[in-house]
Amino acid sequence: MTAVAERPVPVGSSGPPPEKQRFRLPRWTLGLGVLVVWIAIWAVTKGQDTLVLPGREHTDLHDALTGFRDSVLGSRDTNPVIQLTYQLGESFTSAVDWLQRLVSVPDFPRPVPQIGWLGVTALAAWVALAIAGWRTAVLVGLSFLSFGMFGYWSDSMDLLIVTFVAVAASVIIGLPLAVWVGTSKAANTVLSNLLDLMQTMPTFVYLLPIVLFFGIGASAAVVATLVYALPPIIRIAGYGIRSVPETTIEATDAAGQTAVQRLLKVQLPMARKTIVVGLNQTIMAALSMATIASYVDGPGLGKPVLDALVKNNVGNAFVPGMLIVVMAVMLDRTTTAASERSELVARGGGGGATLRRAVVGAGALVALVLVYLSRTYGWAAEFPATTWGPWLSERVDSFVGWVTATFGGFTEAVKNVTSDLLLNPMQSLLAESPWWLTGVAILALAWIVGGLRASLAAVVCLAGIWYLDLWHDAMITLNMTLVATLMVMVLALVLGVWMARRRGVDLILRPLLDAGQTIPPFVYLIPVLALFGPTRFTAIVAGIVYAAPAAIKLVADGVKGVSPNTIEASRSTGATTWQEITKVQLPMARGSLVLAANQGLLYVLAMAVIGGMVGAGALGYDVVLGFSRSEEWGKGAAAGLTIVLLGIMIDRITRAAAERSQSTR
Repeated sequence: MTAVAERPVPVGSSGPPPEKQRFRLPRWTLGLGVLVVWIAIWAVTKGQDTLVLPGREHTDLHDALTGFRDSVLGSRDTNPVIQLTYQLGESFTSAVDWLQRLVSVPDFPRPVPQIGWLGVTALAAWVALAIAGWRTAVLVGLSFLSFGMFGYWSDSMDLLIVTFVAVAASVIIGLPLAVWVGTSKAANTVLSNLLDLMQTMPTFVYLLPIVLFFGIGASAAVVATLVYALPPIIRIAGYGIRSVPETTIEATDAAGQTAVQRLLKVQLPMARKTIVVGLNQTIMAALSMATIASYVDGPGLGKPVLDALVKNNVGNAFVPGMLIVVMAVMLDRTTTAASERSELVARGGGGGATLRRAVVGAGALVALVLVYLSRTYGWAAEFPATTWGPWLSERVDSFVGWVTATFGGFTEAVKNVTSDLLLNPMQSLLAESPWWLTGVAILALAWIVGGLRASLAAVVCLAGIWYLDLWHDAMITLNMTLVATLMVMVLALVLGVWMARRRGVDLILRPLLDAGQTIPPFVYLIPVLALFGPTRFTAIVAGIVYAAPAAIKLVADGVKGVSPNTIEASRSTGATTWQEITKVQLPMARGSLVLAANQGLLYVLAMAVIGGMVGAGALGYDVVLGFSRSEEWGKGAAAGLTIVLLGIMIDRITRAAAERSQSTR
């Protein structure tokens, strides 16, 4: 018989015995349980209390909103707010008109603008040479030539004018606010919430209230573009000022500098690069919104794109859409190159300063000569007519016809399989469940994923959606958003992990993703419409293409940020590549994955309204209808507010999930 020694009890130990560890179900198990219960109740109650508002029917709330619009319009002569916005709008319209007469349209009694195409191209190339270098100058010159060669010189100049006026106003308003945000914690706290709200709102939603107070035309286009482009420069420039090291601030204080001296001589110079990044993002946001503002009669390339999309004419939409992409790449490369050059000069680099000044001076003389020629001779003032644009449109139409005939069966099969396996079942669960069941299920999932804060935000947003009388349409839009985001995340995981593990793949894909993020969302509809026609699936694919670049880059950066020591440790245990990815890299990068899902959801939702023009239906169609028919304005406004509430709810839930994920790492 073997003797067993008893473990001695520690002498002198104090305190209660350790508590037993509480057992907690994993969050995914709780979420699965909610889904099972939801599906079980849905099977019994399907089609009941779904709050469907068919066709173009209104509710009393929608009629009240339309009545509010009518009362505002009826008080234009007496309402001080309307008179103020009218005067502000007139100032923007005057600025746009003056710039148009300068470079875009005839300045009566002159039959041509004050500066013709040759002078404008020369001036633009010279500015690029002065701030960014000769390579950028060549890019800018070729870009401006392409605007004329394809027959859209005036529209291109109009789009640049609206973008320029809006960006100038954004800088004038945004930089002081950025300084305030960067130097005051209280201001940062207050403005951050407002900026979050502004950046979660889809672009189209900005237009409804702006049209109410500014009418349609150039003024509405500039104001909408200004409001949409303002947050990036405030947020990014403010971050740059706030990121100046505390030790540097203390050193300036010790030297006896005033707050103004510290700002002008230390904080702003040290934050220069970040401020230029903010300016870059503001310019790209402005170009994106200025394109969409064509829907409220804003001048520019958006108009021919919109006209062609309404007629489902892909060929006619392709050429101006291509020029919008050219303009986006040109502006992005110019601001990026200017930022790099300013940083190089600030560090004392960039040799050959004397030669450079001579080249810039000579370039200025050449530009002035070409401006004189464009003011004097007709051939240099009005771009010669070419057939490049119509020729390319015909080729694109022929190509689209060939693609449709050749791959129509395949694209139809993809659309049908996705609809049958994902879209229709999820829509049935979300939109055909009783509203109270869907609401409770979403609240439960919000609490499981994001905790109390997320569930409180969901309560407020869902209550607002219910009050706005568009619950059923909201659930259909939410379904399309979730399906598109699921596909975005599949793409992001596959390509993001591949980029993180293969430097060569990253070098190839990252420039393409960067270029993809410079393209306005309006343009994404053109190729997708060619492949799938005007259906809800078209809007979903456009949303996927628009959202994928940001999500892929976030996943790639998150996976790449996993510690090499952790990866080496997993390899030393004999882990396979699959195990290394699924059990080490992805779990360690889950904060980035949740953030990628957050951005994917918001980007896809931003396409919801634009997708309403090509068959998406639901809230997007309601907003578009509110623009096109006066009697539908109230319903369109309610749909816009509903989209905002969906965006806030999605943003708060996914942000809370990301914070919880980071805290449990």
